[in-house]
Amino acid sequence: MKAGASDFWARVEVFLARLRPHREPLTIALDALTVVACWNITYLFRLGFERWLSARPTYDPWVLLGVVVVYALASLAFKVPQSMWRFSGFGEIQRLTLACALAGTVSAAAVIGLGLVKVPRAVLALHPVVTLMGLALVRIAYRMTYEHARSRIAGSQGELRRAIVLGAGAAARLLLAGLHERGWIVLGLLDDDPAKRGARIAGVPVLGPLAALPEQARRGALTHVIVAMPSATPAQRRRAFDLAAATGLPVVTVPSADELRTGKSRIERLREIEPEDLLGREPVLLDEAGIVQTLAGKTVLVTGAGGSIGSELCRQAARFAPARLVLLELSEFNLYTLEQELSAAHPQLELVPLVGDVKDAAALRATCRRWRPQVVFHAAAYKHVPLMEDANAAAALRNNTLGTQCAALAAAECGAERFVLVSTDKAVNPTNVMGATKRAAEMVLSLLAAEHPGTRFMAVRFGNVLGSSGSVIPKFKEQIARGGPVTVTHPDILRYFMTIPEAARLVLQAAAIGESGQVLVLDMGEPVKIVDLARDLIRLAGHTTAEIPIVFSGLRPGEKLYEELLADADDTLPTPVPRLRIARLSEQPRAPVRELLAWAVQATDAEAAEVRARLAAVVAEYRPARG
Repeated sequence: MKAGASDFWARVEVFLARLRPHREPLTIALDALTVVACWNITYLFRLGFERWLSARPTYDPWVLLGVVVVYALASLAFKVPQSMWRFSGFGEIQRLTLACALAGTVSAAAVIGLGLVKVPRAVLALHPVVTLMGLALVRIAYRMTYEHARSRIAGSQGELRRAIVLGAGAAARLLLAGLHERGWIVLGLLDDDPAKRGARIAGVPVLGPLAALPEQARRGALTHVIVAMPSATPAQRRRAFDLAAATGLPVVTVPSADELRTGKSRIERLREIEPEDLLGREPVLLDEAGIVQTLAGKTVLVTGAGGSIGSELCRQAARFAPARLVLLELSEFNLYTLEQELSAAHPQLELVPLVGDVKDAAALRATCRRWRPQVVFHAAAYKHVPLMEDANAAAALRNNTLGTQCAALAAAECGAERFVLVSTDKAVNPTNVMGATKRAAEMVLSLLAAEHPGTRFMAVRFGNVLGSSGSVIPKFKEQIARGGPVTVTHPDILRYFMTIPEAARLVLQAAAIGESGQVLVLDMGEPVKIVDLARDLIRLAGHTTAEIPIVFSGLRPGEKLYEELLADADDTLPTPVPRLRIARLSEQPRAPVRELLAWAVQATDAEAAEVRARLAAVVAEYRPARG
């Protein structure tokens, strides 16, 4: 199809779509004109060309005015103006027939009753029939035009989508051209800047503020809402998402400022709303100059390199020009995938992909002796709380606590400058095996910090990471795609959240500013109710909780209603990085930690109850959820 024809029909569809918000008054006006036209056609049919004007009585215009009013009232009585012409069918014709029959009867009775004998009786009898035919033809013509426009557009550009764009800034200006090429029809823009009201951007009008979105959506012409505010604050974007979700329409957005800056995406590549878009808080600003000084030209080792956090750590670290990046990962597939990605993105960077297990102390020592890493990021861990609670309790202890000791000792013995443990808020006042093993791992670092002063040992503690493997968000999105229900463990459960890139940058920052034996924590703002997050994702997918219900399944083994970043006995000290603080942890006896590590070496088949008892003897604040 020629581009010109496609553009013409696209403009026709836009014109028709912009008429729809004024459907009812336009219907009344057009129907009135049709009644007038049919009155004259009926005179023409009855009197012929020679007499259809001259033979009319002088009061005929007043009679016609009365007839138009009667037809309008009958139309309102049968709710004709509320119908949508693009869906006209038998039901619409039925309502028109009743309205015309009623209006014709009333009009004829009034004319006869008032003694207006010069109005031909044939006109009074035929006019309702001619009017019905006229009204039906107008609707058929509209529907044919609408469907033809849709078919011509769909035939050349794919699915027809009509949207309103929130934001009328530079991003929206760049977006509009790309949207038109992809088959989108933009009916208008909304922006809170008063100076933009009434303006046109690429031919699209700015219709009003963001708060006008519900009114625009109610008018029925939209299929999508697009949020185009990449440079707005998280709070402003969150407000826009809330307004968009309230419409019940599918919501998409342009890439974030961070995605655009790093080249991960382009402005016209619309995507679904991601959970990180809903956080509504400012991202942590880090000291990148300090990170460059720590990593540039160094050999960096990442354990658990193929995991959610580990792989993002590798991506982030690669940006700071290390001399070599050693990738240690137990999963061959994950390692291969990451190695291929990094090779393509950083062809100049030397990569050393190694399949390895952090519990294999001898292999770790050999790796560190060969490659001499100066900075080690220890992200290898078992992290799924319910899975680690019973049958896998011993595996969690060996991997999370003993594995940390093996990796940290190997790093110290080869002269590494820094060793950073990726920890979790579940290590605070733990009620589950996973959290207790991570707290024990922090204690292992405190022990080694005193014994190996040549290496700085530090841990970074943060909350749930949005989109990481096994997190609730991928699960929620999968459940929504299946049509529900969405399962939430408890209506009051709260969690702190951060994004995967933010978590990785925080770990890199810890390596730059942390001192040996420290645990760094992030001020993550207010915790988020999981049920609210589930509702947001349902609404932003264009559904309601009636269509996709939320079901509460009950707390899982070892799960808490809320997590903490610090225990009651701890306090924090500020760092040069705003919202990043150093936890001053209470002193713990060292002998029990050594005993736990010695026992863990042999505890390959220990019962979960014994593992919990051993952990409770070392981690004083651990309160197992079961005995």
